[in-house]
Amino acid sequence: MRLLIVEDDDLVADAIARALSAADFETHRTSSAESAQAALAGEEFGLAVVDIGLPGADGLSFVRRLRSAGRTLPTLVLTARCTLADKVKALDLGADDFLSKPFEPAELAARCKALLRRANGALNGILKLNRMNVDLTGKRLLIDESEIELTAREWLLLECLVRRIGMIVSKDRLLQALAGPEQDITANAVEVHISRLRGKLGNAALIRTLRGLGYRLEEAKTP
Repeated sequence: MRLLIVEDDDLVADAIARALSAADFETHRTSSAESAQAALAGEEFGLAVVDIGLPGADGLSFVRRLRSAGRTLPTLVLTARCTLADKVKALDLGADDFLSKPFEPAELAARCKALLRRANGALNGILKLNRMNVDLTGKRLLIDESEIELTAREWLLLECLVRRIGMIVSKDRLLQALAGPEQDITANAVEVHISRLRGKLGNAALIRTLRGLGYRLEEAKTP
């Protein structure tokens, strides 16, 4: 599979390419958001590794353009400015994961593999998470082969979380998922529905609250 690297620092780009090559990926390197857009126009990639601090349009602008165009390309953002505000902004704009510089090559490769597994599972419509089977197309949740009934809003929350399993989903993103054209949904409503969803998942999965960031769905640990 071919991955897109968007990084203007040659040393960092070399390190990324070596880490991904060692994990049996092919890579294509670009040094700006503009050249990355041109590459995407002519070729399909499985995932993009994007630095925030690019010349011209920055990495977050690149991610925003991708999502505005309806592109679902999994995107891992690299940043040397790993502040809370940077993380929240990256997630809100549509980044799938982020990694702070300097990074360990093995962790970079592992995160890319995890993003690709999730993307492939979402594409097939069925995600298996230990004791849970989530049918995104049929909107069915099975835990230990027993079907669990969810309300429409509980399902919307679960779908947002399960598509980004192991990653942070901001409260704003969940609000957007719940709100309809004529509905006024508050942040407190998100908390209420999350609490109810936790009750239905039981110990099959954990929805962790990360103050100031949002929520993260984690698979239950195998005994």
